[in-house]
Amino acid sequence: MSFTEKDLKQIKDRNSDLTTIQNQIENFKTGFPYINAVKAATIGDGILRLTDEQLNSYIQFFDAQAPKKSLVKFVPASGAASRMFKALYAAKDDGKTDKSVEQYDSEIKKFAFYGSLSPHLQDGSLQNKLEALLGKSGLDYGNLPKGLLEFHLYPDGARTALEEHLVEGALYANNKGKVRLHFTVSPEHKQKFRALINAVKARYEEKYGVKYNITFSEQKPSTDTIAVDLDNNPFRDKAGKLLFRPAGHGALLENLDDIKADVVFIKNIDNVVPDHLKEETVTYKKALAGLLLDYQKKIFYLIKRLEKPEPSVFMINKAARFLKNELNVDPPKGFRLWPAEEKLKFVLAKLKRPLRVCGMVKNVGEPGGGPFWVANDDGSVSLQVVESAQFDLSNKKQKVIFENATHFNPVDLICSYRDSRKEYYALPGFRDDKTGFITEKSQSGKTLKAQELPGLWNGAMADWNTLFVEVPLITFNPVKTVNDLLRKEHQPE
Repeated sequence: MSFTEKDLKQIKDRNSDLTTIQNQIENFKTGFPYINAVKAATIGDGILRLTDEQLNSYIQFFDAQAPKKSLVKFVPASGAASRMFKALYAAKDDGKTDKSVEQYDSEIKKFAFYGSLSPHLQDGSLQNKLEALLGKSGLDYGNLPKGLLEFHLYPDGARTALEEHLVEGALYANNKGKVRLHFTVSPEHKQKFRALINAVKARYEEKYGVKYNITFSEQKPSTDTIAVDLDNNPFRDKAGKLLFRPAGHGALLENLDDIKADVVFIKNIDNVVPDHLKEETVTYKKALAGLLLDYQKKIFYLIKRLEKPEPSVFMINKAARFLKNELNVDPPKGFRLWPAEEKLKFVLAKLKRPLRVCGMVKNVGEPGGGPFWVANDDGSVSLQVVESAQFDLSNKKQKVIFENATHFNPVDLICSYRDSRKEYYALPGFRDDKTGFITEKSQSGKTLKAQELPGLWNGAMADWNTLFVEVPLITFNPVKTVNDLLRKEHQPE
């Protein structure tokens, strides 16, 4: 693929990598391969179900370790809330109403944002209620990110999704009264996030006896992917410039890589509940963090023993059993017959990886990814979070495996990417670049093909050590449409 001097300057000015762009164009031509799922992960076969005794033990372990560890809560919060209001926009702009619009109209006083909305209501008409919520002269909610929307109502007023994360941070990501939170935001909303933090921070610090350290980052332009036309030639805008597009949440791997901490809690901005329902969330967050630190300790012990001069065959085999039975990494066929030095090389490579514990909820028909055993290129089999688009559903065997999934990924992750020498792993090195996505979009009336990077919690973490743990359904309460805020999980007690 040849680029003009102007193209090369544009690429350089964006801090993009020419080889990466050429690889992206090649991906458009060849497409991405489907994953090769072996089976769905289930309770006792890839998913842990903690007993009450284990739950309490891991919480105690985390509580003992937390004061010695750096903790951070990482919240992807870039997306605009416009999709939450799709049905309301259809009613406002085209007069198309459905049951969800009727529910918004009839139950409007139950929304936490009603107090902010009411000064903009001039009459009782549906059109006025829609304009007040979505119009620029009203709350302009369709142009704000979810984090800035008022989600829950309390006796002392409404609380935004962002504020709920401040509260959660104080309850489990707390190191001796210091709470670090990091939000990924879009550039146009950063000032609004800062303004909200400045307005509420002192109140929550006083209420919970903590000090917040809150930082923001934006998706890096260098992670944007090039768009192509239907013939796989670079798509150009009206000015003749190359078109680059944001590459989905997988681009946030670089933002995560910049975060330095011993334990990183990852949770989506819209998955929050009011205070009276937070207890189980806090319980499981702490337990999963304790589990992570416990396993990390075991991994570091094995690495230390294996890195001694001439480790014993017994220790190599012990580490291999730990990988298989505890870290869910099945070695390639014939591994038992490999020479000791080859086994050692394989086992060390698998132990020396970032570690994540992923909460999984019972499958209730939500769209998105789930936990599966997947065959890897090196012949091993490991646990992966897999999106439906990564499955070849025309393959009957793969379709059956997909449909046998008992659990769903709620994006409830606890991560550590420090190694046994307290250095940080470079996270892009553990991404499976073959797990991206290609979609069709349009620009100025022309169809184009866009490319998303491997998703943050599936392909971007494909080469991590992974533990799946069942968590209660109450810990998963996303807000996908505005009327989700009317569900009892988002209403006052």
